[in-house]
Amino acid sequence: MKSGVRHQLAEKMAGEITLSDSPGQALKKWRQSFDIPQGLLAERLEVSPSVISDYESGRRKSPGTAIVGKIVDTILAIDEDNGGRFIKKFAKILYSEFDEDVIYDIHEYASPVGLPDFAGVIGAVTLCGPMDQTIYGYTVINSLNAILQLSSSEFNRIYGWSTERALIFTDVSTGKSPMVAIRVTPFKPRCVVLQGIKPEEVHPLIPGLAERDRITVLCTQMDVETIISSLRGELW
Repeated sequence: MKSGVRHQLAEKMAGEITLSDSPGQALKKWRQSFDIPQGLLAERLEVSPSVISDYESGRRKSPGTAIVGKIVDTILAIDEDNGGRFIKKFAKILYSEFDEDVIYDIHEYASPVGLPDFAGVIGAVTLCGPMDQTIYGYTVINSLNAILQLSSSEFNRIYGWSTERALIFTDVSTGKSPMVAIRVTPFKPRCVVLQGIKPEEVHPLIPGLAERDRITVLCTQMDVETIISSLRGELW
């Protein structure tokens, strides 16, 4: 693994955790983004799983910069041992620009945002899936251009720094195309928002596809510019 990529990624992760208002939640986000169980991280750090759990839940005092650095290094080391799948994914984000006609907006949250609060800001209603979920960011995507222009590997870039996010697909007709595209890619979002469509206009296959990948699907008729300005106006 290129040391430059690893170093930049480690700096971003450690900085976000230490500067977050909820360091434990930020730590949990990165651990989950690398698909690492609490037990495995604890084993590699030679601590009990309860220590990691206490940090993430806020029951234990926030770790200092030295401990955060060690945790981040261990997360990256575990991924390297498994072929560096997630480091390679995030490296593409570090060194790539998004086409403006594909990605309208992308944003990361340092602390989790509840789906009900997120849905309220963009005037979305639930089509299917649980609402007792949290997200760490969102991406506003031109659904047609994304499907026509992005390869399967490029499509993964829309997840930003965490798959625990909402993907807002704009100007959809039935919602089938973006959900099928998600189905055949390895990473799955926490939530999909179908913009410009009513729940009764959604393709009947969508709930089944969403249930297979445990994705919550929302619908909103708010225009794209208002969605972006409303989300940017929130202090999450």
